Amino acid sequence: MSLPVVAIVGRPNVGKSTIFNRLAGERIAIVEDQPGITRDRIYSRSEWNGREFHLIDTGGLEFGEQDEMMDHIRNQAELAIEEADVIVFVVDGRQGITGTDEEVARMLHRTNKPVIVMANKIDDIKYADNVYEFYQLGFEHVIAVSSIHGTGTGDLLDEVVRHFPEPSEEEYDEDTIRVCLIGRPNAGKSSLVNALLGEERVIVSPVAGTTRDAVDTPFEFEGQSYVLIDTAGIRKRGKVYESVEKYSVLRAMKAIERSDVCLIVIDGERGIAEQDKRIAGYAHEAGKASVFVINKWDAVEKDEKTMDRFKRKIRDEFQFMHYAPILFVSAKTKKRVHQILPMVSEVAEQHAMRVPTSVLNQVIQDAMVTTPPPSEKGRRFRVQYVTQVAVKPPAFVLFVNDPELSHFSYLRFLENQLRQAFPFQGTPLRIIMRKKNKS
Repeated sequence: MSLPVVAIVGRPNVGKSTIFNRLAGERIAIVEDQPGITRDRIYSRSEWNGREFHLIDTGGLEFGEQDEMMDHIRNQAELAIEEADVIVFVVDGRQGITGTDEEVARMLHRTNKPVIVMANKIDDIKYADNVYEFYQLGFEHVIAVSSIHGTGTGDLLDEVVRHFPEPSEEEYDEDTIRVCLIGRPNAGKSSLVNALLGEERVIVSPVAGTTRDAVDTPFEFEGQSYVLIDTAGIRKRGKVYESVEKYSVLRAMKAIERSDVCLIVIDGERGIAEQDKRIAGYAHEAGKASVFVINKWDAVEKDEKTMDRFKRKIRDEFQFMHYAPILFVSAKTKKRVHQILPMVSEVAEQHAMRVPTSVLNQVIQDAMVTTPPPSEKGRRFRVQYVTQVAVKPPAFVLFVNDPELSHFSYLRFLENQLRQAFPFQGTPLRIIMRKKNKS
């Protein structure tokens, strides 16, 4: 199920990024201190009153020549509203309505989507009456906010959440494995879909960025139902593509949420780029099972050690995804493509695996006996009880004597012990600590 999307739009210098950062900072999330994960500041997952949603900042609408202004506004606004379920239209509550505000308002009216006008910079009682002017823009909801001080943000979020669409029912049954292909443009994702299906079901083009929308393709293989979700390629941010490609990234993120298994497609010929780590980081943080698929391996000049060197580079560059298996394939020649779906089924099974509580506790207690945690100021970290609380991904709660005595390296050791005891290939694990009550 995809989360609702909230887009923040408006002209320059009205405080879009400030309100974005404030709303993003209020989200409740697990932050993992692991190397290699990079984050793009224009996206965030946020939460209000139990409803999670995507937050997207359209960025500063920095215009060049005057005659280009309307084109820039149109491109930015149309792309933002195309993806959004709710739009927050930020205006300057002190300056009043400008011609640019009116142009943006006209475009938003044509969308028939919920629009909430946020009159920003109302941080003094003397500006409070300025809010009424903005009703001239023709929207029902105008809310006074000071993004710097945070006043009014609760009212804003209440109104935003009220306009979310009702959560839709998942269109596939629970036995269907949903597979998402993600990667940089022109890495061969659409070609892999065609190779897997054995038929031309999606457009394949050598022009980077051809696929704009996610395309679902249900099919069966050896009695197992699958859905392939081919997403728009994720391009590194740059001046030329920034306005378009940021929304392609959002589409990929939404597809990741709907998937069980992510195939992280890397162009073997071009090698690993920083953007590949960003893409993989999205899948890891979403808790999805993952497989690295190195495509175009037929085009790589190689000797008997080339594959091992590439594997080592993957492990070095993606340390946070040490659990993900690696496949070397060619969508063009179909070499090793037959290995993909069996691997997908295997990691999907591990992603959904539940371990009996008694066995789980035995593994953790044995690990702590053979390798006790270090003591700190005469006190030693102890795990008194462990239970699995979720699957997809497997999540474990450790009831401990004092969470502050734990160390990241020891928690990693316990995770490794779980991986040695149980076949958790291809899936991240979530470990949560709770202090056990003495009673």
